[in-house]
Amino acid sequence: MTIESMPGSSGYIEVGNRKITYFSNGYVLGLTVVAGIGGLLFGYDTGVISGALLYIRDEFEEVNQSHFLQETIVSMALVGAMIGAAIGGWVNDSYGRKKATLSADVVFALGSVVMAAAQNPYVLIFGRFLVGLGVGVASVTAPVYIAEASPTEIRGGLVSTNVLMITGGQFLSYLVNLAFTEVPGTWRWMLGVSAVPAILQFFLMLFLPESPRWLYLKKDKSKAIVVLSKIYDPYRLEEEINQLATTLEEERQRKSVVRYSDVFKVKEIRLAFFAGAGLQAFQQFTGINTVMYYSPTIVQMAGFRSNQLAILLSLIVAAVNAVGTVLGIYLIDHFGRRKLALSSLSGVIISLIILAVAFILEPSTSSVIGLYGWMAVVGLALYISFFAPGMGPVPWTVNSEIYPEAYRGMCGGMSATVNWISNLIVAQSFLSLADAVGTGWTFLILAVIAVAAFVFVIVFVPETKGLTFEEVERVWKERAWGGGYGREALLEAGNEQ
Repeated sequence: MTIESMPGSSGYIEVGNRKITYFSNGYVLGLTVVAGIGGLLFGYDTGVISGALLYIRDEFEEVNQSHFLQETIVSMALVGAMIGAAIGGWVNDSYGRKKATLSADVVFALGSVVMAAAQNPYVLIFGRFLVGLGVGVASVTAPVYIAEASPTEIRGGLVSTNVLMITGGQFLSYLVNLAFTEVPGTWRWMLGVSAVPAILQFFLMLFLPESPRWLYLKKDKSKAIVVLSKIYDPYRLEEEINQLATTLEEERQRKSVVRYSDVFKVKEIRLAFFAGAGLQAFQQFTGINTVMYYSPTIVQMAGFRSNQLAILLSLIVAAVNAVGTVLGIYLIDHFGRRKLALSSLSGVIISLIILAVAFILEPSTSSVIGLYGWMAVVGLALYISFFAPGMGPVPWTVNSEIYPEAYRGMCGGMSATVNWISNLIVAQSFLSLADAVGTGWTFLILAVIAVAAFVFVIVFVPETKGLTFEEVERVWKERAWGGGYGREALLEAGNEQ
């Protein structure tokens, strides 16, 4: 019986006659789903405020009169998420992925209660900040936890499951928004119910193990091997332990303390961080959370004035987002991260141009829903259809696998912070920018940014499909210092072992 340590083009490894697929290990899938509830919290918070904001404006006149207050209510969660992501990287490395998840759940649930009980916009803004802290920590932790518990050949699909939970959370938020439109308290229920998945994840996570890689390299080898034995059969288990032992020895030979400044001093780490952080920034600056935070508002701008109708049409957009992410789970390990990002961005550029044209040509004085109003809705749906399978999961997947173990939590936290800073800039400026230059020209600006993102991926992002963590590290060393193996040579060398 032979062991093939590198994947073939089909996206799986054969061990003897056994193929490792997305559904082949229920234990790994269970870890993925529970960790992915952090993504659900992320997505729910992103989506729920878009519908709740319509009713918050109705209850608080000062909010209705101020675009700045509306943008602050939306974006204060992003301020919290920036801080949470930055802290989350340190918590992950120092205390482990499990404790980081548990702490995020506590803070998120507390924030949900504060929001639901808020008697003025400023208490609501504080609650949004607390929720953001929890989301920020979860956004760092869930992808890393899943990646470190995943067999190499299906790692992309499993990490993308977290993105599916994000889009599923967004879809769920629109369902909840629609369900509470006629209930007294509307937005309070919409925001308060988000505590439920946080509490659920907290109790489920108590029964799950720590990441096996973190355990082996930071704390307890024997516990790590117990967890790994549930993930791999005996043939692969020995191989994984040998790789971890090699990694541990390399870590011991390095400096005992890794500092943030080292990310910029060590050339291969600097290149990896630039690629990862760049992907995170472009994910936001191409407009995804403009669409998800403000989709009911955008629909109303297009002429659909009813709150309920705006939320219903936005629900369809969110459903397309979730379905597209399911497609991404399949494609990311078969098509590859880089190709998927490039094809996704191509469609995003076209969709943003359609949205720009629809709003530029739509008569501002029209009170009737016309051709361009429907064109805007179609543009939103197309945008999500192209974005969801590619630029949705690719940045999170790539950032979970491109950093060495010693830097994974730190760099993951830093790149997630870049994501949230970019998210904040977009969320805080969209309505004001649309007021200043027009909604159509705002979407055209996003289209130009998407073109820049396309070029960035071509130049700076390598393909990591099918590579182990150790082989990805060798790719960055080759890019930094030249010589050695290219990606194809790495695969060939791995198959010859």
